[in-house]
Amino acid sequence: MAAGIERMSSAREQRRGMLRGLLGFTLLGQPIAGALASAGRRSANVRSFGARGNGRIDDTTAFQRAIDSLARGGGVVRVPAGRYLIDPLRSVRMRSRVDLRMDPGAELMAKPNAAPRAYVLLAERVTDVAISGGSILGERYAHLGTKGEWGHGVMVRGASHVTLRNVTISHCWGDGISVGGFARKGEAGIPSSDILIDSVRCRGNRRQGLTIGRSRRVRVIDSEFSDTHGTKPEYGIDIEPDAPGTADDITIERCVLRGNRGGGIQAYHRSSNVSIRGCTIENNGSGIYTVDAVNGIIADNTIGMNRNAGVALRGRTRGFRVEANRFRGNNTRLKLPAAAKRASRAHVNVAEHIRDSNRVLANSFD
Repeated sequence: MAAGIERMSSAREQRRGMLRGLLGFTLLGQPIAGALASAGRRSANVRSFGARGNGRIDDTTAFQRAIDSLARGGGVVRVPAGRYLIDPLRSVRMRSRVDLRMDPGAELMAKPNAAPRAYVLLAERVTDVAISGGSILGERYAHLGTKGEWGHGVMVRGASHVTLRNVTISHCWGDGISVGGFARKGEAGIPSSDILIDSVRCRGNRRQGLTIGRSRRVRVIDSEFSDTHGTKPEYGIDIEPDAPGTADDITIERCVLRGNRGGGIQAYHRSSNVSIRGCTIENNGSGIYTVDAVNGIIADNTIGMNRNAGVALRGRTRGFRVEANRFRGNNTRLKLPAAAKRASRAHVNVAEHIRDSNRVLANSFD
């Protein structure tokens, strides 16, 4: 009898726990359907598949086995605290409907290599993938070669509905994160789509903090991209799709871009419908730089102390509004008198031949 009562009590607790979980998801703005779908999902722990987490033994195979164990139907892969050595030449390859959850004390360490192109985590032609928590440490200071610029922390290629949340990615040979398309020779390329990058920190990477290539509907919020330096372009965020692809519907909100040698944000050829709002963009080479970008808004940002202009619109950029931003102390490379420093042209520089194609209004200059 006592055992039966105990089982009933346990069942009630499980139901209460599920209700609490649903309430939490709802309060965070996530759909209840999503919470129901995640309830009861299968899970795997990388330690159960042989991961050591001591920073010396290669744990790539253990990670891959844990992910592959959930190939049917997906689930959650848990990564406890520890330092996990990962071989970027092999990559940990994500599978559809898999959620990789790292403990805050979990660090994936890229194994030193000489390859021009290699990725710690690879999400290629998958859907409904999440990567959260912990950190990824690149091997730029232990790299064994001198060529290439594509040693990324996370590569998202031809994937859809991918979320990266609350991850720190630093010291990669290439980019912290790269989002782009997938294409084989002679085939039409597959763009990445519906990508969310939330509360991520990319610091001290060699080429870019974040590259947004061939893609649709990419949202970057509440994240930091800082101290990018080593090989050009050296931007915090570079929206630059390879030809003939495009990058469309890109949103960057409430982000910090600071200390990037090339610049804070670049929107390059074949990028369109770009929204940059509520960001702090300071002490970079340039603040925001566009070339041939089409349709966008740059609004309510704080843009200051950049070596070049706070905002520069170049090439055939058209359909942009630069509105309600706060500018201060840009063009630090020039020794300008105080009055000139406060002038709008020291902060917003629109090429003469495209001035009628873009609007600059209601900004403040200090």
